[in-house]
Amino acid sequence: MSVPSSLFTVLVLTNDTTIQALVKQIFKDTSVTIAQDVQTFPKELSRHRFDAVVMESQGGQDQVDTLYQHLDPSRTLCISGSKAVLKKTLKTILLMNQPESPQQSKSHDTSLESYLEVKMGEFVKGMRNGSAKNLHPILISAVERPLITSALRETGGNQIQAAALLGLNRNTLRKKIVNLHIPLKQTKARANS
Repeated sequence: MSVPSSLFTVLVLTNDTTIQALVKQIFKDTSVTIAQDVQTFPKELSRHRFDAVVMESQGGQDQVDTLYQHLDPSRTLCISGSKAVLKKTLKTILLMNQPESPQQSKSHDTSLESYLEVKMGEFVKGMRNGSAKNLHPILISAVERPLITSALRETGGNQIQAAALLGLNRNTLRKKIVNLHIPLKQTKARANS
């Protein structure tokens, strides 16, 4: 998605061609005015109202002060930084404006199931590369331990309430606490803080 030039004007103050190209790609060529730096900024352009300014900071505060003499900072978005910071920022903006593939939209899904699917996929892939076997019990204990710990923390260490919350028998919960080496004092202390 790019911004139509008739609605948005941008001033770019840098001699870095990569930064210039990124700004043009985001905002289209017709809405972008380029100058090498604040000193080479044409005085006649200072009367033009820009919606945004992308400026490579080289001269410190003096350069920003000079820019503010020509523009109204209360009406203009000013992005200033080193070449590296500007490139990273502009690439991020460009990526945010690109249409998402189905895989990307799945990674942006905030549901627990989607999160676990992504994380477990990474875990299984890593374990497969390491020639691991019997992943099911490893994964179950990896998920079960933080789940039980969270339930105990939520109930202030009360095992009867935690068992009810988890849908387990109290004795089954007790066995899992022992087998998974879950410290009970720590869950009570965290619940009280």
